[in-house]
Amino acid sequence: MKLVILDGYTSNPGDLTWDRFQKFGELSVYDRTPPDQVVERAKEAEIVLTNKTVLDQEIISSLLSLQYIGVLATGYNVVDMECARKKNITVTNVPNYAKRSGAQSVIALLLELTNRVGQHSHAVFNNKWCQSKDFCFWDFPLIELDGKTFGIVGYGGIGKAVAEIAIAFGMNVLVSTRTVPEVVPKNTVFCDLDTLFQNSDVISLHCPLTPKTEGLINRERLAQMKTTSYIINVSRGLLIDETALATALNNGDIAGAALDVLAKEPPDLNCPLLKAKNCFITPHIAWATLDSRRRLLDIAASNIEAFLNNQKQNVIE
Repeated sequence: MKLVILDGYTSNPGDLTWDRFQKFGELSVYDRTPPDQVVERAKEAEIVLTNKTVLDQEIISSLLSLQYIGVLATGYNVVDMECARKKNITVTNVPNYAKRSGAQSVIALLLELTNRVGQHSHAVFNNKWCQSKDFCFWDFPLIELDGKTFGIVGYGGIGKAVAEIAIAFGMNVLVSTRTVPEVVPKNTVFCDLDTLFQNSDVISLHCPLTPKTEGLINRERLAQMKTTSYIINVSRGLLIDETALATALNNGDIAGAALDVLAKEPPDLNCPLLKAKNCFITPHIAWATLDSRRRLLDIAASNIEAFLNNQKQNVIE
């Protein structure tokens, strides 16, 4: 059995180990694989693991030994699923490995929007406190979260974890999701998207990228939001029309945005959000704590083990 990991660096830049994967057969690990080298590197592999390296129809059709694709992530839009199904290739992903880390990042972004910890610390180290006439100062309005409304679009693992923390802060939660649970948590109301966008002080996106959700945050949706509200996205960059969001921020139509993902990663220098007002951007790291990445590799290895034992685990149907 030959295994190839096409882009292992982000999951394991050296602080973890691939030892568990070596027991499955001959293992080749590449930090990164350019599109024009995927077929050459994986041409004899029965098992291919990818994080963001695209496996499209042409590539999958060229890999004649391929039996299994393991996505080292939750989202699997990098794989042509129709082609994989036609060729009876098993595809797995790793759901919920970053549930707590993702929720933690959402709250970190929220607190940066409301408390501006980083910006105030930067001001202190630029001697602004030393020069202050008073015992304290603040450069931005400081926002208390208690009593505010937190809107969550999508109620999977991360969405639920974010809701729990928001409630602990004393916030009320609105949720828009396809499936409403039988037991509704306290201080949580399930509603349609229009109600959520019109009434939320903070909106956080936790839905998958599909043809229906691409561009979900557009000019019309942004116009529904309060001028004092914030939007947070640690899900997928293409959920947001970046030009529309930049325009809304620059015009003061909403109060701010905090994003861990963009439509193109790494972004181009002319990405409109890089110069937008009141916009915080982190480099797609909500998933990347050591604990989260260790869990990712453990589950990915367990998925392969199940496949080799003719069992289904995290198989994308």
